Amino acid sequence: MSDQYVNFGTSSLKVSKVALGLGFRGQNDEKEATKTINTAIDKGINLIDCANVYGYMDDRKNIGSSEKLLSKIIKNKRNDLVITSKVASPMGNGPNDKGVSAYHIINQVEKSLQRLSTDRIDIYIFHVFESISSFEEQFRAMEILKNQGKILYVGVSNFKSWQVVQALRVQDSINAHPLLCVQNPYSLLNREAESEMFPMIRDIGLGFMAYSPLGVGLLSGTYKPGEKPQKNTLWGSKRKNDYEKFLSGETGLFINKVDEISKTLGIEMSQLAISWVLSHPEVTLAISGADNSEQISEAADAMTIKLPLEIIKELNEASCRLNYTLD
Repeated sequence: MSDQYVNFGTSSLKVSKVALGLGFRGQNDEKEATKTINTAIDKGINLIDCANVYGYMDDRKNIGSSEKLLSKIIKNKRNDLVITSKVASPMGNGPNDKGVSAYHIINQVEKSLQRLSTDRIDIYIFHVFESISSFEEQFRAMEILKNQGKILYVGVSNFKSWQVVQALRVQDSINAHPLLCVQNPYSLLNREAESEMFPMIRDIGLGFMAYSPLGVGLLSGTYKPGEKPQKNTLWGSKRKNDYEKFLSGETGLFINKVDEISKTLGIEMSQLAISWVLSHPEVTLAISGADNSEQISEAADAMTIKLPLEIIKELNEASCRLNYTLD
């Protein structure tokens, strides 16, 4: 079990190499959502990635419901888990219901703490990049929260490498604690992070949380090139208009190749995709967006899979021409 946990960035915080994300894009059942979280914890996952805007009903009326659901589960397990939340996304229609003003950040951390029924958020993450001109205000607000013990670490999501470097400079200039981590997409279908983000990660030592390691589900084994997706799936409903675009041509051939390799190795396609992500030393952990207990159980088992170097090389060469913006 010990090899399933790694230091997060330059800190001594230990986190599992697979985390559970509570976006729940395709789960509307509270019982199954609850079972999914409990299964993750039972399988040794100790980082639960949330956001103020997440809701398991996948409806704007239910934003915040993922944090509320999580609060019911962690009552007796809080100090065994690392919990993240995020801020910046729209939470209402008011003029101050989104963004990175100190007003919004401090307002939202209080609401997240209430929904989570906890006294702290372990890692508080800016969900999106807004503007460099606001950096001093937003990172001063984070430092206030850190000094109050309401958050322990600060992270950013969907930032480019130069924006991360600038954020670190601003934090240093105001004598604030530096960022712990970056959370960006990374998968066999989206290798953009390798060009500039990974060299920066290696140089500075930040933690890297890879989200969408299955290419928004296209590498889950659920979808077959040439076959129509089931209507109750993400790509058979909300993303049905883009399905052919992503499953045709070289991408479809590549997905078939990943399927063949996974069968040869005797593992699931999703496990192969996650294990490939984890094979990169720059990656601290992969965030599984599992919608049910079976999916998160599969993802958790990927923590113990070590891919042969020749398989990693084969996947690298086959996927190098495929680079889409998938989120």
